[in-house]
Amino acid sequence: MKLLDIADVARRSGLPPSTLRFYEQKGLIASVGRHGLRRLFGPDVLERLALVTLGRSAGFSLDDLAGLFRSGGKPRIDRQRMAARADELDRTIRQLAAVREGLRHAATCPAPNHLECPSFQRLMRVATANQVRLAATPAPRRKAPPRH
Repeated sequence: MKLLDIADVARRSGLPPSTLRFYEQKGLIASVGRHGLRRLFGPDVLERLALVTLGRSAGFSLDDLAGLFRSGGKPRIDRQRMAARADELDRTIRQLAAVREGLRHAATCPAPNHLECPSFQRLMRVATANQVRLAATPAPRRKAPPRH
């Protein structure tokens, strides 16, 4: 097994060493030893980092992702949670697509005043409805950081 020092992992993953140390502190990755002052990682660290990057791009928090690795071995993926997140992304994509089309229309609308344009008025109603829906949805609860 070829071990990678933190500089190798940083270079291959594109993440700065400070992020790697933070991820280790959060339980996302684990060093397997040291060579002098440099942390050493097993080759599977790059796969874990790719999974973290994928999870972050899907909107999962680092704490959510740390839960994947708590079992110690391979990641434990909650399929229902993944499907729910995919559904949330579908809703967001639809909302953003509607806004994009409204903006495209507003950019080319021949009406002398956008407020007189029925399409622009519909865009404003959609935006207002989305804002009301977002305000009515409770924010996800976050765990308080441990006190030292």
